[in-house]
Amino acid sequence: MSTLKRNILSIAVAAVAILAVSPCAYADKPADTSTRKERNHIRAGNKHYEEKHYADAEVEYRKALEENAMSEKAMYNLALSLLRQAGNADPNNENNPMAEAQSLLTDLAKTACDDAISEKAFYNLGNMAFNQQQYDQAIGMYKGALRKNPDNDKARENLRLAQLKKQEQEQQQQDQDQNKDQDKQDQNKDQNKDQNKDQNKDQNKDQNKDQDKDQDKNNQDQDKQKQDQQKPQQPQQQQGGISDANAAKILKTMENEENATRRKVQEMQKKEAQGGRRVTGPQW
Repeated sequence: MSTLKRNILSIAVAAVAILAVSPCAYADKPADTSTRKERNHIRAGNKHYEEKHYADAEVEYRKALEENAMSEKAMYNLALSLLRQAGNADPNNENNPMAEAQSLLTDLAKTACDDAISEKAFYNLGNMAFNQQQYDQAIGMYKGALRKNPDNDKARENLRLAQLKKQEQEQQQQDQDQNKDQDKQDQNKDQNKDQNKDQNKDQNKDQNKDQDKDQDKNNQDQDKQKQDQQKPQQPQQQQGGISDANAAKILKTMENEENATRRKVQEMQKKEAQGGRRVTGPQW
């Protein structure tokens, strides 16, 4: 049995052994007056509790509360009997006895006239929170018990243990957060790596596409060159050559000049021929 469980058991046994009820009274709260029937039911409940008949103990403590609804002792012992029946179940479950036990102990810790009952209520609430790994709440409850009784060594021991557990819990949470951040960074790296792969792939595709285009263009140029080589060669014209219309006009002009020159030559020849055949008159 762990130290924490032994502490819970020792407090529970000590609690049921106390039968006296504080005569404390508040201005807005009637006096907590004990009756003989109430005490008899508490004694019967304690006997069942010591015999570990916790359900029977619960019945007797509830009967004691029927006799005196303000009995802090009956409330506290009822809470302990419920805790024994609940075990380590979730106190947030409405059907679990621990939920009622927690409610009773919380009220007693805050409002009990008897400091001993208030102290034990704080202590057991601390144990409940500790078992649920709610270390912040456990620390607060153990401190509450120590305020009621600074000599409660068990509360001090459990307080230190809860503080250590809180540190471990915070360290684990920090490690988990760091692991999450690292996983996120790794995921980002993988995503960037995939993006780079996709970009390189696209670039390669574009390059291959451009190469294919260039190759097609080269093939087309080569085909055109082959076709040009196969065509009959035409005489090359000098750069700045005349048009067909201008050429025809020039030829016409040259022909007219040649005709004019030919006529002049013919006229000259004709005159020369006439001069050679001229006859003189009769001689007298």
